[in-house]
Amino acid sequence: MLLWNLLPWGTKFIFLLHTMMKIDVLKRLCLVRILTFCAPVICHRNIKSGLCCHSTIEVKEDCKDLLLAQHTTALRRIYRKPIDFLEEITTGMADLILVNSRFTASTFAKTFKNLDARGIKPAVLYPAVNVDQFEKPNDTKLNFLSINRFERKKNIELAISAFATLHTHGMHDDRGVNMDDVSLTVAGGFDNRLRENVEYLEELKKLAEREGVSQRVRFITSCSTAERNALLAQCLCVLYTPKDEHFGIVPLEAMAAYKPVIACNSGGPVESVRHGVTGFLCDPSPREFSLAMANLIQDPHMAEKMGQDSHEHVTRSFSTKIFGQHLNRYLVDAARGKKE
Repeated sequence: MLLWNLLPWGTKFIFLLHTMMKIDVLKRLCLVRILTFCAPVICHRNIKSGLCCHSTIEVKEDCKDLLLAQHTTALRRIYRKPIDFLEEITTGMADLILVNSRFTASTFAKTFKNLDARGIKPAVLYPAVNVDQFEKPNDTKLNFLSINRFERKKNIELAISAFATLHTHGMHDDRGVNMDDVSLTVAGGFDNRLRENVEYLEELKKLAEREGVSQRVRFITSCSTAERNALLAQCLCVLYTPKDEHFGIVPLEAMAAYKPVIACNSGGPVESVRHGVTGFLCDPSPREFSLAMANLIQDPHMAEKMGQDSHEHVTRSFSTKIFGQHLNRYLVDAARGKKE
């Protein structure tokens, strides 16, 4: 206690912050706070300011925001109250606020209620992919591919259960398809230092065993970009299982790689995947996903046509060229509006 009393108040404050949250989260929070607190200074100097949002208010994709910050204890709530207030005030000072989907825009309105009441609405700027990195594949296999980080919120168990349902209640050999040739690959970001990654991977492996499909499910952790592109080139379709995802870049990458996407009918994929044209939007249930998977197996020509339409769709709406054009238009309009 004597040592604690001798410490300067700043050291005590940092120590308390460290006990409330992990240090890596603290660093990310500080980055967001510094950038958002700069908004009044930027406005004072008559320089245009803008914010790009990933979930609710985010300057970089990895930075945490007001919505993701935890308010689980009294100490956390006391700590967060002034920061949340300042974040909303400084966010409202931006000349331009961009979000990555209409779904995120609705979340923005629900989170920053005062800004929404004042008529401050974010504009939508969809993320983009480099379509030139993908070539039209010529060696497609009867393989379904799931690409996601090994986190529980990604709902990867839906892909495994849907695959098991496909084998149990799906097609049979009399339809011209040998179901033994149909497989599932589960790939994605993995860090063995993260407890959730390790535990969730084991849970998924055990689920595959319980469902009786462990011999047909392959797990690949932390594949490189080249390996990911190779997996995309060989698969029949990509399964995207998160619910209420703010946007989701994986469906864009899949469609750019000439592959249809089966995704949940909520969140960002509703805005990126064209149902019945570039893939299927389904209720997040194994049966609904398995029916869509069966359609693609039964009709290879439909899968190929959807793949071609997918690539054209991404090229028209989500390429880096289109992204640049839209961003430039937003910035020019913001500058003109400020002058007027």
